[in-house]
Amino acid sequence: MYQTILIPYDGSDESEKGATHGLELAAALDADVQGIYVIDLPGAPRALSLRDDEERMREEYREYGENILDSLGDRAAEHGVGYSSTIRTGTPSEEIVDYAEAEGIDAIVMGSAYRGKIGGILGSTMDKVVRTAAVPVITQRMQMDEV
Repeated sequence: MYQTILIPYDGSDESEKGATHGLELAAALDADVQGIYVIDLPGAPRALSLRDDEERMREEYREYGENILDSLGDRAAEHGVGYSSTIRTGTPSEEIVDYAEAEGIDAIVMGSAYRGKIGGILGSTMDKVVRTAAVPVITQRMQMDEV
């Protein structure tokens, strides 16, 4: 069914929920997992102070991404799941969808925050991925009591 599952992961509570489900699914299907962390820097026009510190910010985001993807890899090993990871820079939803297409990913598993009654109006990275991905997207929404 699914040989390779992509798990977008940023260490947030909602990404933890998606990662847990994705790892359990991969273990049940004997599939491999690829973790992705997307560095999302503020868009232009940037304040002068942000532009001056942009390289330092990129490095901090990269280090953070490497650390959390390593922890996801440890969890994959605990589940007996093959694992690899990547870090991309850009708009998270676009990078996730582009990576899935370029790498021949079979499914994307991601979490979604609880957004209350008006949250559906706002949209999110998960919503954009669901709307634009050519592969199945399995979402794990947080409940109000998990917030």
